[in-house]
Amino acid sequence: MNEFFASMSFFGLFLSLLTYMIGLAIKKKFKSGLANPLLIAIILTIAFLLIGKIDYDTYNAGAKYLTYLLTPSTICLALPLYQQIEKLKKNFAAIFAGILSGTLASMTSVLLLSKILGFTKTEYITFLPKSITSAIGLGVSEELGGYPSITVAVIILTGVMGNILCEPILKLTGIRHSIAKGVGIGTSSHAVGTAKAIEIGEVEGAISSLSIVVAGLLTVLLANLFVSFYLDL
Repeated sequence: MNEFFASMSFFGLFLSLLTYMIGLAIKKKFKSGLANPLLIAIILTIAFLLIGKIDYDTYNAGAKYLTYLLTPSTICLALPLYQQIEKLKKNFAAIFAGILSGTLASMTSVLLLSKILGFTKTEYITFLPKSITSAIGLGVSEELGGYPSITVAVIILTGVMGNILCEPILKLTGIRHSIAKGVGIGTSSHAVGTAKAIEIGEVEGAISSLSIVVAGLLTVLLANLFVSFYLDL
């Protein structure tokens, strides 16, 4: 079966789109936060590859075309930000402080948990960019010597969990301000979480889009420093 699908140039692309469409249908039917289309697509894709004994290279030969759209799609998030530019100007200091504190909290939590769990330096670096978009996190992992393929999986998992849990957490913590919601979601769960922020509201989506970029840049700037912290502890 692996040889059969290997002969199909766009097999991976077709499978990814099909499983995502199934995920969307399930989400529409059950209307539950747990029925996340991306999570469902990942589970169905893995199950199909395992059952069919299809190797990753065969799948990725076609699915890789989707990754080409990753950076352009992230850039497109600038549109809702532009539409809310006045709110950004008015609350710039608070927004930046929130993104900075969220980025530091994310990187510090990975540092402490890695020490507690006894991760090697390479494993620690692999998890360090978990809360930023894949377009940036992949580069951080590669540059510092992590496992890029695992980093991508961790980033996707972080985003999916953020997408599913952000609304319950916001309600539990009593966060009601639209800008605060956007900062929290975008800083902690990048583009996948931002998809939920856009559903919540225009302001939340715009600020979450900004948070993705700023959190990514801050992580790039602070990554070497946190690696040195890890070695010193």
